[in-house]
Amino acid sequence: LCEGRRVTTAEFFELASYVVTVIGLPCAIGIFFYEQRKERENEEEEQYQHLSDAYNDFLKIVLKNADLQLRSTQALPNATPEQRERMLVIFDMLISLFERAYLVAYKDDMDATERRRWNSWDDYMREWCRRDEFFNALPLLLRGEDPAFQSYIKRVAQEERGSTSILSV
Repeated sequence: LCEGRRVTTAEFFELASYVVTVIGLPCAIGIFFYEQRKERENEEEEQYQHLSDAYNDFLKIVLKNADLQLRSTQALPNATPEQRERMLVIFDMLISLFERAYLVAYKDDMDATERRRWNSWDDYMREWCRRDEFFNALPLLLRGEDPAFQSYIKRVAQEERGSTSILSV
């Protein structure tokens, strides 16, 4: 090449293959990993969106049962047996949703985006644990739930209620 001689077609393709190997292959690998990471982020965002939609659907159920005063921090005075049953079913739905969010979104080591998403769920759990009837129903609601989730929500409930006693399940 440097001596002024002509490059044959075979030499040209050999040189091109070296260029592809040295430059193109690492670039392709980098692009592949970048695309994989973006796809994983999109899947995580989609999971978060599904959970958010499920919580919004849950809030619609709360609105349809306004007589239960589920958004109040105080227990419903003189609740009928039918109201107590509906309340328990609704709380059971909520615990299932919280557990699903915990299993899908919670990790001990989260990046900033994961932490932001999880903090929304942590806020929801704290808000509900401040409600007397939800807090009092936790021992029943947590039966059979994931042990790590049980520990997490018990800790949240204790922090929110200022209680040092451990809820028994």
